[in-house]
Amino acid sequence: MGKFRFRGRRRKGKTSRQERIPLKTMIPNLVTSIAACAGITSISLSSEGRFQHALVALLVACVCDGIDGRIARLLNASSKLGAELDSLADFVNFGVAPAMFMYFWMTGGPQHVYLDGARVAPLLVRIVLACSLFYALCDCFRLARFNTMLEQETAPYWRNYFTGVPAPGGCWMVLTPAIISIALDAKGLYPQLALFLQNPWMGIFMLLFVGSLMASRIPTISLKHLQVKKGSLPFVLALLLLLVAFMVSNFWLTLGILGALYMLTVPVSGFMFHKTKKRYLLNGG
Repeated sequence: MGKFRFRGRRRKGKTSRQERIPLKTMIPNLVTSIAACAGITSISLSSEGRFQHALVALLVACVCDGIDGRIARLLNASSKLGAELDSLADFVNFGVAPAMFMYFWMTGGPQHVYLDGARVAPLLVRIVLACSLFYALCDCFRLARFNTMLEQETAPYWRNYFTGVPAPGGCWMVLTPAIISIALDAKGLYPQLALFLQNPWMGIFMLLFVGSLMASRIPTISLKHLQVKKGSLPFVLALLLLLVAFMVSNFWLTLGILGALYMLTVPVSGFMFHKTKKRYLLNGG
């Protein structure tokens, strides 16, 4: 009887161990959840008119989004649940949060009044809101298309390119005028330029333009696949060190200028893509 009970306990213990989930598999999803929380916090801070703090929250969301996938691969903890959670978090962080940031920032905060006391026209507020919604929906469409394309084979000449502007890149682009304006205002430099960048019509153009780039099928360069020739390595290292120095001395202004330069890569990427595609087709690919 005692022997029978002993075997029964062993079978029960074995079954319970099979039902356990390693704690490490929860870490990537936890990082993704932190990213989503940072994006939602950014929306709350934007609604209060605390725009620089909202940018910091978005920066935290971007960092978490960049490392959650790498953590999952490092721990061998990738899952379908994590992929879906990451996509939903990206919509909040790179679609809804920057759209609401631009809405509040361009319309003078929650009271729709600029610092000089001028009140924004109600019709203009509604136009900005419509453009913000357009941007968020374009981001949603871009993420949905990306998820469907994961199961499809792509041509080799697409290997170093994205289809449309990626969601994090679109967030960076659309916030570039705000980042530069806030950085200039904090330093007391070029006040007229800072006010021009905050002009609602400037923001409307950015929301429509960047949203269209995300929803489009134009090729954009994938920074993850960039390679450097050995002969150019010292120059690239020196350039990176200079960039780090600028980031330390004036982080937000440098980040804004880099965002403007990133926008210039769109036409360059299109030219390089068509050149690569033409070479591939001529070689009988």
